[in-house]
Amino acid sequence: MMAFWIHNKIERGQRILKKMQDLEKNFTIELGVKSDPIQYRYSFDWLFNLMAEEGIYNLQLGTFTEFYSLPDSYFFRLKESAQSKGIQISSIFTSHRELGGFLNPEKEYAEITMKNYRRMIEIAAILECPVAGSSMGSVYRDKIEYRPQGIKSFLKFIKDMMVFAKDHGLSWLTLEPMSCYAEPPCNSVELKKIADELVQFHLNQPEKTVRFGYCSDVSHGWANQEKIVIENNLDYFIASFPYLYEFHFKNTDSIYNSTFGFELENLERGIIDVKEVYSILMKKQNEIPVTKVIGYLEHPGPKFGRDYSDYLLDRWLRESLKYLKEQWAEWSAIFS
Repeated sequence: MMAFWIHNKIERGQRILKKMQDLEKNFTIELGVKSDPIQYRYSFDWLFNLMAEEGIYNLQLGTFTEFYSLPDSYFFRLKESAQSKGIQISSIFTSHRELGGFLNPEKEYAEITMKNYRRMIEIAAILECPVAGSSMGSVYRDKIEYRPQGIKSFLKFIKDMMVFAKDHGLSWLTLEPMSCYAEPPCNSVELKKIADELVQFHLNQPEKTVRFGYCSDVSHGWANQEKIVIENNLDYFIASFPYLYEFHFKNTDSIYNSTFGFELENLERGIIDVKEVYSILMKKQNEIPVTKVIGYLEHPGPKFGRDYSDYLLDRWLRESLKYLKEQWAEWSAIFS
């Protein structure tokens, strides 16, 4: 009897190990592009063609001024245009802080946020996009005492949106961890507290709510007013892994002051080690709740509205995407 029990325990352990190995084999990192830098500069067709030529097929649709007011027909056409080039609009995420009304003590801002957040979810449903997200917004620095109440109001609202999104066929809502105290969450402790509350809300009623996760950013860390780094970008990124759904790929400097891409002229001043990002994701894949993570190149683009700079976007996007792919190929060759 004892031998039988031991045999069963061994078999069970082997099955668990195989399942873990299968999960590891199935974990993938894909590249995508966030559409922000083309705003009022190039068309979506231009971007879709560039992506297809570079072999990148995941688009994170960034918001823009007219986004929430455009009719459904526009987004049906956008979906068809993307699909004609083999592009999947796999995520929607705000480009600015326009859904941050709950961090503003003026109640009218929250009312607009409620209206526009719902519209964003409706648009995601039209595009057959499984996820939509935003930053929480920014508290006025001269009214920073409103921060705790603003976070509380946002969390109450986002729980309602988790139900609304489920009713519209989405699977996830995401939030971006930010880089300053005025824009919560801004550190790993706060990140965990917010996520745990929303994850538990989903677990309490999984049939009625979408899941909550983070759209993290490899370039986000927290430096204080004296430019002292309180939490570096990699530790902050890793802290989000138990809740990670997607992330933004861009380069930055040592105090997270400016962001840029991976084009040749900007590589030397950047601190982001792309191979290290890939390595951390693969080594810690069992902490991540999904088996596919998409890293979207979130390029700020060159100076907007100048004949001498707008044209650079084509080269900068291509060089950045090629660099990210080359780094993955080199990492894979070393560690496979």
